[in-house]
Amino acid sequence: MPQRIALFGGSFNPPGLHHRVIAQRLAQEFDRVCIIPCGPRPDKPVTDSIPAVYRAALADLTFGRLPGVTVDLFDLEQSTFTPNWDLQARYEPEGEVWHVVGADLVADGATGESMIQRTWKNGASLWQTARFAVLTRPGYVMEPADLPPHSQVFQIKETGSSTVIRENLSKGRPVENLLSTRALAYIARYGLYRAPNPASWAQQSLSGHTFSAQTDPHNEKAKAWLADLGPGTEENPGFITVLGGDGAMLRCIRERWRERLPFFGINAGHLGFLMNAPEQVFGSPFPPADVILRQMPLLYIETVDREGRVQQAYGFNDAWLERSTSQSAWLQVIVNGVERIPKLVSDGALVATAAGSTAYARSMGASPLLADTPAWLLVGSNVMEPAHWRSALLSVDNTVEIRSLSPDHRPVQAYVDGLSLGEVITFRARLSRAASAELAFCASHDMADKIAAIQFHRSTDGH
Repeated sequence: MPQRIALFGGSFNPPGLHHRVIAQRLAQEFDRVCIIPCGPRPDKPVTDSIPAVYRAALADLTFGRLPGVTVDLFDLEQSTFTPNWDLQARYEPEGEVWHVVGADLVADGATGESMIQRTWKNGASLWQTARFAVLTRPGYVMEPADLPPHSQVFQIKETGSSTVIRENLSKGRPVENLLSTRALAYIARYGLYRAPNPASWAQQSLSGHTFSAQTDPHNEKAKAWLADLGPGTEENPGFITVLGGDGAMLRCIRERWRERLPFFGINAGHLGFLMNAPEQVFGSPFPPADVILRQMPLLYIETVDREGRVQQAYGFNDAWLERSTSQSAWLQVIVNGVERIPKLVSDGALVATAAGSTAYARSMGASPLLADTPAWLLVGSNVMEPAHWRSALLSVDNTVEIRSLSPDHRPVQAYVDGLSLGEVITFRARLSRAASAELAFCASHDMADKIAAIQFHRSTDGH
């Protein structure tokens, strides 16, 4: 028997406890429940009331730990709205698809006048051929004749409204009984739905929170520290402690960012720019009582190889192209569809987030950015042409496309946070609209202090 997949789409702006309970109810009936937060919708301008990256985090925080439930961030990442007709085609190879709809959408279905038949893409055809999980609430009168030919009705007792949650938040009313604990804490942390521009950092306490520990297995110092701190727990931890260097932190973010837990690093490596200094941690109570949490976006990367295969990847620090042979690379640079450099002759080119601007971007000559700078970097590596060009500052809505002008004679390879994506002919990059990571720093030695030390040529200990 193919697995039964329930597609539960909506704005989820924000997702409430009633959404979570519905997902749990569906998970009892289906093999898999897929939550699909939609992208921008012209008929629902409120969908963009907060940036997509926060909506993505709230969806993961609300549904991420439910057995049998997954969250599909495609629409938020691509800033689009995928009609159910196209969702049917996307998920059909994976199993038997069921579309979760409210009873109001099937009203007047007997006469062909339901919302699905009249307003959905290929709605009349979908009505006849697709399967529908129809949700009804107590007191709602539904005519059995209005149901689609292939449907199952689910009685839902829970009531709730994202509109009511937003209104309560904007007016400072209590919402504790409307949101999951993790979503509520996240909304409070960044002031979501209360101010026009959400914050990107917050001062918090980790005291009293349990933690999950991830250690660089090749770092003896890190393994010794783990013995001092204890093994932590994997059962609903409050944050993730990373013991090692920046490489260990990048690996941990790559593997676990969808858990939406703060990452608290302790530097057992060299520079440790993404980490806390051990002297700031050991000798004091752990977990620390005073930290700065910084939410920072990841890079979203797409590459195309010679065979036309498209590969997607996320990176926290940087991504780049570099020459594969002894010959220099010939690259065309396009920003937001406009050719900016017809022919870049160099060893390669790199894009970096503000958080990653202190790594390879800085060694290539670019100035590091403050962690909360609403910008990112494009940097050339050993540029020969155009003469004197070194780097460019990009806005958060920019998309960069780099094409190899001579893939046969001057091939290039792509890398994301040091991981090879192989030989490519096209490389596209932008800041992610859905992927982000929260890094925690001791308030006495925040990331901003580290950048200031670099800019003014002082060591991080003040000398």
